[in-house]
Parts: sequence; structure tokens; C-alpha cells
Amino acid sequence: MTSIFGTILAFIIVFGILVFVHEFGHFFMAKLVGIRVDVFSFGYGKRLFGFKRGDTDYRVSLIPMGGYVRFPGEEGYEKDAEIGPGDFRAAKRWQRFLTIFMGPVMNIVLAVFLVAVINMVGTQVPVYQTQKPVIGWIEPDSPAARANLLIDDEILSIDGKATETWNDVDLAVGSKPKKTINIEVRRDGDVIQVELLTESKTRYDMGYAGFWGKILTEARMISPNSPAEDGGMLPGDVILAINSQPVYFFKFVEIIEKSAGQELDFLIRRGGETLTLKITPRKEGEVGKIGIAQTAESIEKRFGFFNAFVQSYRENKKLAFLVINFIKDLLTGDASTRQLGGPIEIANFSYTAFRMGFLAMMAWIALISLQLGIINLFPIPVLDGGQILVIIIEGIFRRDFSPKVKQIIMQIGFAIFIVLVVFIILNDVVKRLPNGWQSILPF
Repeated sequence: MTSIFGTILAFIIVFGILVFVHEFGHFFMAKLVGIRVDVFSFGYGKRLFGFKRGDTDYRVSLIPMGGYVRFPGEEGYEKDAEIGPGDFRAAKRWQRFLTIFMGPVMNIVLAVFLVAVINMVGTQVPVYQTQKPVIGWIEPDSPAARANLLIDDEILSIDGKATETWNDVDLAVGSKPKKTINIEVRRDGDVIQVELLTESKTRYDMGYAGFWGKILTEARMISPNSPAEDGGMLPGDVILAINSQPVYFFKFVEIIEKSAGQELDFLIRRGGETLTLKITPRKEGEVGKIGIAQTAESIEKRFGFFNAFVQSYRENKKLAFLVINFIKDLLTGDASTRQLGGPIEIANFSYTAFRMGFLAMMAWIALISLQLGIINLFPIPVLDGGQILVIIIEGIFRRDFSPKVKQIIMQIGFAIFIVLVVFIILNDVVKRLPNGWQSILPF
């Protein structure tokens, strides 16, 4: 029950912030260009309290999920509806355009601001994600093994798109489940082409290739009175080699488990120096253990004020193109609908981020805010992008559509929107069904 309450609360917080910021964008621009605002509400439903200043009723409403802005004349589709000074319909096209456009823009601005704050505070990032994509481990009987990829192959591009880091590779493969991808690799100085048929992993239908980088193991925690502590290992030590052989993250546990009772030479990096430690794994059950909690080697990324915003802009720009490409791949069938997340998924991830801490929550809000801003610009009539498209077309023909035409456009858009919402919610539900059910349902 606690987790259900926490999930609902986290969703309300995240959704509330995103919608409120979005509506504030509409409100701010309307005030700036001279469009009257009847209501600026935090929350929906019955008015609880507030105050009126000028023409605007600033209120707090019953349901604390975002908010809304109401303009006079915004929804007046009747042919003979009276249009007063300052009404939305009486405004010039550029004024209406900016008022609508500023909602999605504020969501994008929020994403850039939050990521910049995170960059200034500093966050731990796996080192391998920023490195050149040189293969350090291939899972046996995986798509990579079947494609005859080899250790030390450097991945140059996937489907014609350059892959400068492992992060680029992870994104390219993850978005292509059960698809044949063309990989360009450098091997012993030669550039060769490899075709790889990905598999699907997890209920989100993520693409899987079965290769990883040269990920070093970092000791996150050391258990008291453990072989690792007895051997002098400290939290933060990075393991470079065991018995003079380089060892990477996915092989590390296997080596330890097979070496119970055998003294091993650990070459580690501590700060700026390397040390050799002698540690003998202790047999626990049927396998060897040294008593550490291991993780992938990570570094702290922290930027000054100006550079934090520059880096945030770059990161959000890259994510924005990923969102657009994902939508394009969905329409062409190259991406799976299982990778879509609706309100149930957003609520669950919001709760997970909430439990991970303030920075994780900020990062999650930034990610969803960016996606909300971009998707709202798509030309679906009920979204801001649809209204913007109508204004642009009206500007091209130098005449407004009739109220009747606008009403029909909005009704069609609303119907499309409802179908999309129902599909996304069903998609969320299907991802939680047993695999047998998932295979026979068309989602």
C-alpha cells in the first residue's frame, strides 16, 4: 500500500510540475502580448481559494495535478459568438502563435535548466559510456557472437550513424529490437561491415546485441572482516587486472567465484597510483567471494555555471533528436511500441526516481519535460502543434478558418488523441502481463 501511495504521489508531483510550467508559458506570453487571461489555476476542478488581480482570477483548485490557463474567446466556435477586446480570437496571428508556442518552449527550458543544475552539482557517470566503443566482452551465443564480432573490434557506426561513444552504441542498439543492423567496425586497422540481428530483452522490447565495452570494476563497498578488507582493498578502488590478466566487469565475478581458496594478485588503481594486493577468495556455499559490492567504474562530472548550461543544451539537443527519430521509427515500424511509456510507466519511474534521491528526480522531470515539449509541437489538432499549424496555414492564405471548420478540426484531433491515450494505457497494461499473454496481444 505504501508503494502504491508513493507511486501516486510521485506521479502527481512530476505531472503537476510539468503541466504547471507548460501552462505558465501560455500565461506569461499572453500577458506579454496583450491577450486577457480569465483564469490561471494551480490544479483542476473546484476553486478552493485565490485572488483576482486585473482581469485574471489566480486560484488554487481541488485536484493538484498541474494547472490550466483560460483565455476569453479561446473556445468560441459559434459563428455569431461575440469577440471582445483582448480576447484570444481577437488577437493577431503572431500573438496567438507565440502564446501557444510558449507552452512547449517552457517545458524545453525547464529541461535545460534542470540538467544544468545537475551538471553544476555534479553526478556520477559510468566511465565506459564516454569512451570509444571498443568491444571488451561478448556474451557466448549472443547476436554479437553469431555475427563473428571479436574482442577489440571498434564500432565506428551503426546503420550509417557514427558511434563516437558507448552511449551512442547503447542507444542505437536499444532502439532496434529484432532488427538487422549494419555495423561498421575497425579490426586490426581494417574497416569491415558486419550484419547483426538483434534480440529483444525486457518487457520494454529493448534491442540486445550481447557486446559490452572494456568496463572496469570499481569496489563500491567493502564488507567488514572480508577477504577484500583483509587484503587492503578500499571503497573506490578500480580493479585493472587479476594475476596480470586484464579483467572487465562481466568476467570479474566469474573469476572470483572459480578461485575459492586461491591467492590472487589484484592490480588496482587508487587515486593516481597503481597498487598490487593479494586477496584469497573465501568459499561461501559452492563459490568464492571476496566481500565487495562492485559497480562499473564511474567518474564525477561537474561543470561551472556557464559550461553547465552549454553542456545541458548539448545533451538536451541530442535527446530531442533521439525522440524525433524514435517517433519516425515508430511510424515506419523500425521501433517497438513496447518502448512507449504512458501514465502507468511514468508513475512507476517517477516513484523509482523519487526513492533514488533529489538529483534523480530532477533528471527524470527534465527528461519527461523535454519529451512533453517536443511531442506537444507535433501537428495533432488537439495539441499545441496542431493549433500552431492552423495559425500558420491561416497566415499563408491570409484568412482565418471559419469557427465551424475549426470546431471540426478540434473534434477530429480530440478523437485521434483519445485513441492514442487508450492505446498507450493498454500498452502499459500489456507490458505487465505474463509473456504468454503478451505474445498473443497486438501491442
